[in-house]
This record gives sequence, C-alpha cells and structure tokens, in this order.
Amino acid sequence: MTRLDRADYVRSGRGLETLDDDRAGRALTELEAQAENARRAPEPFPRPLSNNGLRSPDGPLVARRHVPIRPNRRAHQGGRVARFVAAYGWRAFVIPVLAVTTFVTLLDIARTETAPASSLGQVPAPTTQTSPTPVAEAPATAEGEGPAVVPPVVAPVSYVEQGSGNLTVVPGNSQVYGTGPLRRFLVEVEDGINVDPAGFAAAVEATLADPRSWGSGGRASFQRVDGDDYDFRVSLVSPLNVEAFCPGVGTGGYTSCRYGERAVINLARWETAVPEYEGDVETYRDYVVNHEVGHALGNGHENCPGPGELAPAMQPQTLGLDGCVKNGWPFPNV
Repeated sequence: MTRLDRADYVRSGRGLETLDDDRAGRALTELEAQAENARRAPEPFPRPLSNNGLRSPDGPLVARRHVPIRPNRRAHQGGRVARFVAAYGWRAFVIPVLAVTTFVTLLDIARTETAPASSLGQVPAPTTQTSPTPVAEAPATAEGEGPAVVPPVVAPVSYVEQGSGNLTVVPGNSQVYGTGPLRRFLVEVEDGINVDPAGFAAAVEATLADPRSWGSGGRASFQRVDGDDYDFRVSLVSPLNVEAFCPGVGTGGYTSCRYGERAVINLARWETAVPEYEGDVETYRDYVVNHEVGHALGNGHENCPGPGELAPAMQPQTLGLDGCVKNGWPFPNV
C-alpha cells in the first residue's frame, strides 16, 4: 500500500485486516483510479484568486483583484493652491479664467442696459475745452489815465527821476474849506526829490479850497491834517517810483494814478505838465490834483463832450484833449 494510507482505506468502509492480498490489491487499484478521476474532474466552484490576480495553480486566467485608489499624499502637502492644483490638474487654471471672463461679460451687459436710450447708436461729437482768456484789469481800487503810446517830448526840466521810495507826511493842519460833508486829507512828499514839502502842501490846499473844485456849492468841505484820522492822501512821487505805489495800473512812469485811498501825483507832470497845455503848468497842476482826488472820491473817467468844449476834470487830459479845451476844474463856471 504505497498510494493510500491506512486511514483513507478505513474511511472507504473496508477493513484491510479482513482482506487477502489479492482482494486488497484490486481494492487498492480501484481506489487509486477513483482518486485520479476525482482529481481530473472539474471543480464545482473556482478556486480562490491568488494575491497577484494571475492564474491560480490549477485555475483559469482571471481578472486582477480590484485595488482601492489610495489618496495622493502629495496633494495634501503645500498650501491651498498646491492642493487645489494637485486635485484638479488643468482645471485649476481654466476655472479662474472662465470666472473672470464671465464677470467682465456681465459687467459690460449691465453698463449697456443702464445707458440712456437716447445715446444708443449715437457717436458723441468730439468736444474741446478752452480756457477763457484772462482779461488783465487793474484792481477795483486802482485807476489811472494810462500810459501814452508815445510819450510827448517836453522841454528838459531839472527834476529827480527817482527818489528814495519813502514818503513823509507834511506836518500841519489847515482850516476847513467849504460847507459840505468834511473830507480830511494828508499830503505826502517822497524823500530825495528836491521839492519843498510845504510848498506842495499849500498848492494842494489851494486847489481843493477853490469854489470850482469838488466842494463847490456845498457838495463837500476839505481840511488838511497830519494825524491818523483822514479820508484820503495826496502824494508827490518821482516818475520811476509811481508804478510802485500804483501796482498794475500801467502808468509807464509818465502819468499819475490813484490806488486805494492814495492820489499819486507824478513829479515829472507836476513840473512840466504836457505838450497840449503849451507850458501852462499852473492850470495843469489844478487839473492833476482835481483828477486824482476825484478818483479817490469815487468819480470815474469822462470823455470830451465835443470840439471846443471845456475838458471835464475827469477826462484823461494828460493823454490828449480830443478837441476839447484844457480845464482844471470840476465846476469851472462857478
């Protein structure tokens, strides 16, 4: 008994002890045949798969066992952006682009829908912005006759072209001239112009005290003072410093002017007058004082009323008479 052990034979229901050798040999051969047939017969159920999913030792070729997908540990490393890119791949770049494109498209649609209906389909005409040309104007508190285009040639007279630039109030107080509302005034003379201050103050007093001046008929009364209580001042200034006391007026150093409360008399005109006055310096002095004081009192310029007529005191006679006759008084016929 080389192929079957004793236990197998006993399980077959036969006892080896009671069989003779011949019968035992046939039984053994029969058992071996049955075992061989049983081994070759197909199995009712397939053998379990091996771990590697290939053919079992005696079984057919089968599919590989399903292996669960393990999460990518690299996707959990790094920041949120790195994990997002590792998880979604190329979609990580396409999704933001699509989001931005969608937002821009919706914004453009919203703007189009809110535009006024009247402007749709119309091309706005080009517009240009132009700044208004500034108009050079003298300050409201400044007035003057204006510079001559070509200053007239006058006889040479000795006077100072430019003084120190400092003004000194001429001391003294006068009586009240006239019967109207009182106007107090100071008289100032620039230092270094070789003019007698008292003589100039007396000349200004005489002009404003004349009945033909601004106080005519009780319109006003005048008094010269040297204190702080005054209404206007009359200042004699050298020609090259006149503009400094009337900034922006444009006297050209030739004409006189008024700036604020100050009536500025040009020393050159005080000494020489103008050619159309033909040397009548006294009449011109009356005119220039009345003209500039008239500005300080609030009077503007006037034009020549007609050829042969007396020139108004407020006509810029320094620049020409325009056919009128020279005149230094606001009310010459009194």
